[in-house]
Amino acid sequence: MLLVTGGLFVLGWFAYLWLKPEPAPYRYQLVEEGEGGRFANLGLERWPGLKIGKYEVRVESVDKPIAVVYRATRDDAPPVMLEWENRLSEPVGSVDRDLSGMTTVATEIAKHVPKDAIVLAWWDTSRQVRLLSDRDTLFTSHHGQPMIVPSYWRGRVEAIEKYEHEFWGATPSAEESREFERFADALATDVSKGVAILRDLAGPREAYVMVHITDIYKLGLMRPERLDMAFKDFPLSGNVHGLAAQVKAWMKNNDYDSYTLQSLSEKVVRAYFIRERNNGKTLLSQMLPFMDRTPLELQALQPIYNHGGYWVYKIPPEQQSGG
Repeated sequence: MLLVTGGLFVLGWFAYLWLKPEPAPYRYQLVEEGEGGRFANLGLERWPGLKIGKYEVRVESVDKPIAVVYRATRDDAPPVMLEWENRLSEPVGSVDRDLSGMTTVATEIAKHVPKDAIVLAWWDTSRQVRLLSDRDTLFTSHHGQPMIVPSYWRGRVEAIEKYEHEFWGATPSAEESREFERFADALATDVSKGVAILRDLAGPREAYVMVHITDIYKLGLMRPERLDMAFKDFPLSGNVHGLAAQVKAWMKNNDYDSYTLQSLSEKVVRAYFIRERNNGKTLLSQMLPFMDRTPLELQALQPIYNHGGYWVYKIPPEQQSGG
């Protein structure tokens, strides 16, 4: 009986180990925290009430952090991601964006967008706009979509989702999740249908929509059946014509139709490529400065501001929307 009991215990223990979910493959490690003025590199002097935390994203088997993250909190509200700096050659967790661009755009929104208006943007952009410009946004929660993880972490998606929600808080309601899916659908469809969806999401209020070049990458992950997308980083050597030739050659060799560029640093530029011949042009690709078009030509939305990779449009009233 002792042998049988011992055998059952061993079998049970192995079953537990087999079925027990693995933890998230990384952890956020706090490096430094303080008021905004303490982090001169972030340019947050105009927002003295923010408490900033600098975190390294650590993987147990890697000596150096794979990313550096800055998050901000005000009072008792859940933290908001301000900046994510990938230290790998591919996006992991989030995509690189210039915080100085966001602070500039948020300042302009605070000056020129009425207090009773609403801003539509990707969920992470929305949370930054709400924090830095004190304007209402359609999305207020940390959706974590799309999940940007390497293929070798796909088996630990549930653990990653759980860890992310614990770290960031602000879990979206079912209604807000549905609205965000509709927002993604709007950007992934044609111009006339997409603008109609945006107008419906905004309701009767004066409304604006804000996009960033990196949204093309995120939308491509969420709606691959509608947006065929790729990206590649190119070194900056000071020869602009040489860079353009390299990008166009890569686009032609890989059978893509158009591209747009994002500056990552003084040494690297990222090119996003799209292939539209099968599904047609999406609303988002029309809102961004791709090679064969300019956002200023878009008739269905009113472009009002551009800075860096950010474009802000006013959504016309329903009776004025068109293709």
